[in-house]
Amino acid sequence: MGKVKLNHAHPKLMEARYIEETRRLTYQQRFEKLIAIIELSYMLKNAKKYSKSK
Repeated sequence: MGKVKLNHAHPKLMEARYIEETRRLTYQQRFEKLIAIIELSYMLKNAKKYSKSK
């Protein structure tokens, strides 16, 4: 994957760009991206919740 850029455009254009980028990835890269998303989701799910108490 190349250098990450922040792009601001209409959501339909951003979605189309994302789909095209995903099609260019190899199956190994897709799998690694999926695993990273699953790991992040697991970490967020199990993170300690802090609340402000007065």
